[in-house]
Amino acid sequence: MSSLSPAVRQYLLITGNYWAFTLTDGALRMLVVLYFNDLGYGPLAIAMLFLFYEFFGVVTNLIGGWLGARIGLNRTMNIGLGMQVVALGMLLVPTAWLTVAWVMAAQALSGIAKDLNKMSAKSAVKTLLPKAQAEGQSQDSLLFRYIALLTGSKNALKGIGFFLGGALLTLLGFKGAVLAMALMLALVWLSSIVLLKTELGKAKNKPKFRDIFSKSRSVNILAAARLCLFAARDVWFVVALPVYLADQFGWDHWAVGGFLASWIIAYGIVQTIAPQLTGARKQNAAPPGRNAAVAWVMLLALIPALIAIGLNLGWPPQLTLIAGLLVFGVLFAVNSSLHSFLIVHYASDDGVSLDVGFYYMANAAGRLLGTVFSGWLFQQAGLNACLWASSILLALSWLISFWLPANQAVKHSAS
Repeated sequence: MSSLSPAVRQYLLITGNYWAFTLTDGALRMLVVLYFNDLGYGPLAIAMLFLFYEFFGVVTNLIGGWLGARIGLNRTMNIGLGMQVVALGMLLVPTAWLTVAWVMAAQALSGIAKDLNKMSAKSAVKTLLPKAQAEGQSQDSLLFRYIALLTGSKNALKGIGFFLGGALLTLLGFKGAVLAMALMLALVWLSSIVLLKTELGKAKNKPKFRDIFSKSRSVNILAAARLCLFAARDVWFVVALPVYLADQFGWDHWAVGGFLASWIIAYGIVQTIAPQLTGARKQNAAPPGRNAAVAWVMLLALIPALIAIGLNLGWPPQLTLIAGLLVFGVLFAVNSSLHSFLIVHYASDDGVSLDVGFYYMANAAGRLLGTVFSGWLFQQAGLNACLWASSILLALSWLISFWLPANQAVKHSAS
């Protein structure tokens, strides 16, 4: 690594931190869902375990962007890693202490940690991106490639984390799995404190606390579309789907964890190639803007409705659900990658984490909404209700996307 430039070394360190954190985050989510389902908790009760995880993600993204602009993204990333180690440690208490309230508190800490880590990594890409154009591509096209690679690799690793969670639960039990993850992440955290020294993302002018709310119209519209997009995914994916697979299909921990892991790994791979799928990798091609965002989310909105219709018509449920999930994963991956590029593109160059933090606050709010309704709707009306709710939310995201700037080059400073 010594032959690499300082900026590249920092980028690789940040990416490595993000990857390590993501493994534990995905594994922990699967551990909690499967373990508490085994203990007899209902879908709504399991969803409530993640309530504070998602709620504090909303708060963290809003405040974390401001904090990153003031103290530097390296510090916010290290704070997030340390907090995740503490959150894992909270789950090592005796089993009798693992009440809903205690697990919710641990998940709250984990939610804060995760969004500090993600906001820091995404914001740092814009700060470290080489200013020179490469391979005849525009700066924005290069940015799209960097964002797609970071986001896609993260989600692929989250999928591996899902599989890891199911596997560790089977092999080591709940406590053994949590302890192994805590020790691994503690080593990463200590290494990061020593090696990640550059003060990335500090704004030249210290932002005031009132600056946490974005003043950019394009950022605000994109944030609203993102909220609906992720609520639409999690309203059936977070609780309803794994419980349905376990209870209706009789899948064990290995099967549920392995299937969801494979889905997210494939989803992450598609995210990394989103520039090719949208045509942005072509020489001198303009990066995607409003038209691409509108078109891709329109296609995505059809899929949950088609799955629900198929299940109602008595199509083979396993084939219908699995095939539908695969198509949904491809289309959702492209939508997510487009959004991730657009927010970093729209964000102000000075104090980029302010706009990115605000945007991922909306992302976390969508996950919170989707998580709660995933448990409640599934318990009240079954998987089909969750699928129809997903299509409605995606239709809302489609409508909101029409308000994005027609000129893709519009940035925060022009808003």
